[in-house]
Amino acid sequence: MLRAMCLLRAYRRRRWMMRPLPAEWREILEQRVPFHRWLPESKRARFEGLLQAFAHEKYFVPAGGMEIDDTVRVIISACAARLILHRDLSYYDRLTEIVVYPHDYKHKDDDGRILGEAHHWGVVVLSWSAVLRGINNPYDGHATAAHEFAHVLDRGGGAFDGTPTLDRLSAYEPWAVVMSDHYERLQRRGPKVRKVLRPYGATNEAEFFAVATESYFEKPTQMLKQTPELYREMQLFYGGDPAATAVSTSVQDDLDPWHDVGRNDDCPCGSAKKFKRCCGRS
Repeated sequence: MLRAMCLLRAYRRRRWMMRPLPAEWREILEQRVPFHRWLPESKRARFEGLLQAFAHEKYFVPAGGMEIDDTVRVIISACAARLILHRDLSYYDRLTEIVVYPHDYKHKDDDGRILGEAHHWGVVVLSWSAVLRGINNPYDGHATAAHEFAHVLDRGGGAFDGTPTLDRLSAYEPWAVVMSDHYERLQRRGPKVRKVLRPYGATNEAEFFAVATESYFEKPTQMLKQTPELYREMQLFYGGDPAATAVSTSVQDDLDPWHDVGRNDDCPCGSAKKFKRCCGRS
């Protein structure tokens, strides 16, 4: 039975990936998703196929008065597809639902706002406003959707521990050495790693991987320049070479309000809260 279900899922995915992208969806991508324009022409059809398969396979659940429409499905699915462009949809096999709130939300008895969460049981929760903030500023290393989908990839390795499923057994040792080294540098507030990664990455190994994922796609030239070993490990996992097509490092720095913010500093978003109680939570 399980084998039959897997074969059926693979068949459905292939069908969706072979279908041309609807014109309405393409318009959303072109108008609302900047990184779609930067994709190599040779990878664009695959990206759009992954997007379609993801959007039709996963359940999008509205919460807090949210309405789910094609714009929501396309933008969130694009963020998910970006991470697996050089891999495949099997990395999202455990993911079944994406719950979407219209705005940042809170948990009971917690005054901090939540931008997104990834749960063990196959659910990702996203603030739509946080997703849009990440999309609209593609150089600041703060992309909520990418962050939470990186947790899903991480969980695919067995736990939220900062180590997704790698291609070879021999890849785990260098991964552990490089990731641990840079995680400890971030905890010590090392000047080079702080130019690349948000302070929230020092919370634990899982958050380090998620924050590094954000920066690999949004600040690749800084990562390559300041932490080349980290860039190499991320490249081996995600594939591609985003630094080759990124805007200049100076432009990325000018557009990045987060790279020099301490956890006890005021949050750059203007909320009047401490960074650790606001955007530094995710």
